[in-house]
Amino acid sequence: MPNKKVILGIDEVGRGPWAGPLVVGAVILGEEFIKTHEIYAQLTDSKRLSKRKREELSPIILNQAAASATGWVSAAELDRYGLSASLKLATRRAVKQILAKKSYFSEVIIDGTGNFLENTPLENRVTLLKKADSLVKEVSAASIIAKVARDGYMTELSKKYPEYSFEKHAGYGTAAHKAALEKFGLCPEHRQSFRPIKEIMAKSPENRPKNCLESDFGHSISTAPSSSQKGQTAELAVANYLKTQNHQIITHNFKTKSYEIDLISIRADAIFFTEVKYSQKTHTEGSPLVRITPKKQSQMQFAAQAFLSTHSEYRNLQPFLAVASVSGANFQVCNWFVI
Repeated sequence: MPNKKVILGIDEVGRGPWAGPLVVGAVILGEEFIKTHEIYAQLTDSKRLSKRKREELSPIILNQAAASATGWVSAAELDRYGLSASLKLATRRAVKQILAKKSYFSEVIIDGTGNFLENTPLENRVTLLKKADSLVKEVSAASIIAKVARDGYMTELSKKYPEYSFEKHAGYGTAAHKAALEKFGLCPEHRQSFRPIKEIMAKSPENRPKNCLESDFGHSISTAPSSSQKGQTAELAVANYLKTQNHQIITHNFKTKSYEIDLISIRADAIFFTEVKYSQKTHTEGSPLVRITPKKQSQMQFAAQAFLSTHSEYRNLQPFLAVASVSGANFQVCNWFVI
């Protein structure tokens, strides 16, 4: 394993708009890029760059950096889970893609003050830094690819909903956007949990969009959530449920060579290893216990033992295997129980 410091930079775009997705960028530039690429010195906070310059730099980063990815959370998901959980979900979606590329990094630097990788195996590698998008080139690159990706999405969205001029304000709360909302009401991409949108709905309930959970998602208007994204959203739903049951989530997606535990939590003197099962349709694929075969239970047991063998601080807790069932477009947690 290399001893050199290699940074994975993370930054988000779209925290404050009234409409559209939240997007997190994640970038490892790599030693070769840093030493040889002429654009390295040009990387800075995306807000300091012109639109033209961002669009020039973004494809170079995507094609020539050691690893890059964007994690997306739709407006409907943001309404469902809230901003804090959505920032974590988008970050984890981006980082999961980076990990799949098997590019080495020794440190994660996140712009701001929130550790969105808390309770994951990477949390101890995280450094939080205000203005990192101006100070750390990897974070600058992450901000650029996230900004260009989200702006491109909003431009495409304007073709579907031309009355809102999303290509001009990218969903942010401008006077023109507010006027369009008051005239035309909401579209499915508006964030109904945001105060300005709530106020408009309160004034004119007929402005509430139909099929608000059918919001477009991803990198283009026609992209639906992937199976991986649905699985991650289901895991977050179960994690939120367990928190209401006084569980403390200590790890998401603990991996061994042969198996992965979706959630590990503790409550009182017990530690729970939970497998999450998602079904698109409600009550059509049977009890989640039916889908946990003896082989899968054995794999879960092995993974739980592997976790406890490397985390001595939890060895005095009583271990339990558990399974959760999540279903439907609303990602409803149907049940959770110990096997």
